[in-house]
Amino acid sequence: MKPAGTRAGGKQRVHDLAVRRGRAHQAPAPKRSGPAPADSTVCQACGGVFRRKTWRRTPVRVTHALLARAAWGVCPACRQVQTGGFLGRIVVRGSYLAANEEEIRRRIRNVAERARYTQPERRLVAMHRRPGELVVLTTSQKLAHRIVHELKKAFKGRAEYAWSDRDRRLYAVWEREQDTGGAPATTAAWA
Repeated sequence: MKPAGTRAGGKQRVHDLAVRRGRAHQAPAPKRSGPAPADSTVCQACGGVFRRKTWRRTPVRVTHALLARAAWGVCPACRQVQTGGFLGRIVVRGSYLAANEEEIRRRIRNVAERARYTQPERRLVAMHRRPGELVVLTTSQKLAHRIVHELKKAFKGRAEYAWSDRDRRLYAVWEREQDTGGAPATTAAWA
């Protein structure tokens, strides 16, 4: 008789193989540049707190007791922003950008602030203008993907994504051409 909670022999073997196969294709876990910070470490740049193995927003109630026992350091996101390191690169282009640049920049900042509220390690590193395009660098792939998704949702257009296994980065392009008069938008076919 089999112990309670185990699956039938064939189903268990299929499940085990599927789990092993799934793990083999996953990207390796990010490598830390040193030992994990002590619990209750406070980032001296942004005020985030390292608690329970992750960086969190500053607690609502910062007490003298917390500050007395806190170690001070710099979180990985602040370090990335200082060094200019990025894991997400977005290129925004098209004639729609020239006509609505401030609106697009505002949308990007809003999405980044909303992400930072729940996950403080996801931030904008830089946003700069080049001839004919706007380049946005982020500290994470997921934030870059989220920004492009939100741009597509808010302004339509076309998005392309390219993930790099080698350096764990996301390269994304969002583009839209300006509508001409009463003609239907060319982006409708892309949606």
